[in-house]
Amino acid sequence: MIASIDYLESGIAFCIVAASLVCLFDRHLKRASGLFLLFALLMSLSWWKLGAPWLALAELVLGVVLTGGSFFYALSAFPATIEKGSHHDRSRHRWSHGVVRALLALAWSVMIGGAIRFLLPDMAYSLTEHPLIIAAVVIVATAMGAFTLHKHMLRRLMAFNVLGSGVFLLLAGMAGTVPGAQALISVGLIIAWLGTLLGVLLIRQLVLLEGVSALASDSDAARHAQ
Repeated sequence: MIASIDYLESGIAFCIVAASLVCLFDRHLKRASGLFLLFALLMSLSWWKLGAPWLALAELVLGVVLTGGSFFYALSAFPATIEKGSHHDRSRHRWSHGVVRALLALAWSVMIGGAIRFLLPDMAYSLTEHPLIIAAVVIVATAMGAFTLHKHMLRRLMAFNVLGSGVFLLLAGMAGTVPGAQALISVGLIIAWLGTLLGVLLIRQLVLLEGVSALASDSDAARHAQ
């Protein structure tokens, strides 16, 4: 079993999980956006490793250039000169809120693991041969938890993109990278970017009309106004 481990794929899987975790939970918005660029680059490398060069190119253009650029475009509207900490997410959560979200993410991981176990039993008994599948499960579960945990709209939008990338990687790992699957995933990447662009434009409009506090929850915005 040890001899069957693909160390290059395992290294990519480890790096992409680490990049996604730091990107999702870094409160500094500019730094998190930069880490998203690294995550998208690693996703492109993952597609290449799975034998899907066209998906690797699509990820490079749609993920790194367009989606990553969209986050920095949204941040350019933030009034950093008015408030020094405007590029930070300063919203706080009750400990019970975090625990519930963590349990939901764990439950999602268990459900995905159960689906793999029953739908692809051979894969379930040779997980070391599919490190990117394991990485995809962790990314999907963590991104879903981050999406429900965060209150800041830009961080939720980033979690949405990481979640989508994890879902696409999971589907490609389970169904393969045949031309039909690559075409379907490419369409999904385009739709995800269009959704991100719409979200970025809405975020910029909110910031211009109501300020950075509009991107947090209503309670946080009211507290900030006081």
